[in-house]
Amino acid sequence: MHNLEHIGLAVLAIASAGRVMGASTVQEIVQRLVQNTNADWTAAPQYAFTERDVITKHGKQTTKTYQVTMIEGSPYNKLIAINDEPLPVGQAEEEAAKLRRETDRRRKETVSESQKRLTKYQAERRQDHALMSEMMKAFDFTLRGQETVNGRRCFVLAATPRASYQPKNRNTKVLKGMRGKMWVDVEQYQWVKVHAEVFQPVAFGLFVAHVQPGTEFTLEQTPIQNNIWLPSHFSTRVKATVLLFSTASADDETYTNYRRVDNQKSAKVSQKP
Repeated sequence: MHNLEHIGLAVLAIASAGRVMGASTVQEIVQRLVQNTNADWTAAPQYAFTERDVITKHGKQTTKTYQVTMIEGSPYNKLIAINDEPLPVGQAEEEAAKLRRETDRRRKETVSESQKRLTKYQAERRQDHALMSEMMKAFDFTLRGQETVNGRRCFVLAATPRASYQPKNRNTKVLKGMRGKMWVDVEQYQWVKVHAEVFQPVAFGLFVAHVQPGTEFTLEQTPIQNNIWLPSHFSTRVKATVLLFSTASADDETYTNYRRVDNQKSAKVSQKP
């Protein structure tokens, strides 16, 4: 995945639901969900996995598969297949050599070089958490009953834009035009699926740009071990206009083969908010 911070993308957003709804059932869901989501977020850097990306842009589709693992406290993506075909022997050997060189480079870093790399990784994770916190302010949530998703019985929470919400920056303006749903496992209080869509055009950015209706994302996760859940699928479709030009793209990512990695630096990194 581009990063493991898809974890809890909209989950922490519902932390505000308890304040808004005042319903004890929703408050219990929120409290347990946020606690579990934070545990997932902390544990995420301790896992390696396989990522398959399908990217569609300008009508052209490309599929790439990676082995993602932690090396000295931050992730590394090793390309292993293109369009679902294993790499040719020569390219596979070069990718293996690149991994060895990067591993060797990181192990020989000075203290300042290592800290710079880890700080960048930590900053990216904190930035994602900051966006989640902003989402907490952007939506009101309503409990809509229960449904079964991916074989799990779930609470259904509907999200709609909060009228009083004022975007903190240009990147969060899109939240004013989004609505969605979240499915939360009734037994483990982990989110199973999140779906959000743009229902009205929203202007943002340094250019005259609009995110258009039809833009949407779906995020799913699955239990890994000891009530740790991590992403299994992420798909997004973007429709936008920049000045007078329209653009559309789609990205579909799946994450499989999670395995625990023995990396003390990654454990230390994961503890920092």
